[in-house]
Amino acid sequence: MKHLLLIILFTIPGTTFSQPEKYTIVFLNKKADADQIDKETSAKLMEGHMANINRLASEGKLLAAGPFDGGGGLFILNTTSIKDAESWVNSDPAVQANRWHVEYLPYTPRIGSVCPVSEPYEMVSYTFVRFNAIVEKFTASDYPALIGKHDAYVKEHTVPSDIVTEATFGPNEGGILILKNEIPSDTFAGDPGVQEGLIDVQMKKLYIAKTSFCEK
Repeated sequence: MKHLLLIILFTIPGTTFSQPEKYTIVFLNKKADADQIDKETSAKLMEGHMANINRLASEGKLLAAGPFDGGGGLFILNTTSIKDAESWVNSDPAVQANRWHVEYLPYTPRIGSVCPVSEPYEMVSYTFVRFNAIVEKFTASDYPALIGKHDAYVKEHTVPSDIVTEATFGPNEGGILILKNEIPSDTFAGDPGVQEGLIDVQMKKLYIAKTSFCEK
């Protein structure tokens, strides 16, 4: 199923954005224990998967999509309703076939935005960093100070011109950072949140159409 999620980005006619911009991000997480399927079944699932992506895009629901190196991928949907997002994504035959662990989160860009693009587009590889907040370890009093330290650390250890986008998932859910270039795997080892065991960092490559996040 490594190639099941193909990159599809679309222009949505008449789409406008206002501040603050809020969407839903969907992670199709690689499922190590997914059932083995034959090539014919895989092909049929891919066909249905792509048809569903085309439909969601044509309806103005899907704004961006891209796979991760090694499997899985993400969608950014034009809604703030998790219920609606689940309904849209659950119409995908591959999701119905339980090919991924699907995760839905609020998505609020703080740097960059979401800019659907149309063909012909240039494919790029970005460094995708996800900061997972280990919520059960937080206390209400500790969280604001920790996030302040975390944000300061990220700012200090990244080059502004290298940042494609940065976004949060909400007050207790972490966020993402997407960079143009590769960075050392231990870049965030000194993050106060990481050192205190309150933030987990995942880093991988994301393949997506250039300017999907309104970058130049």
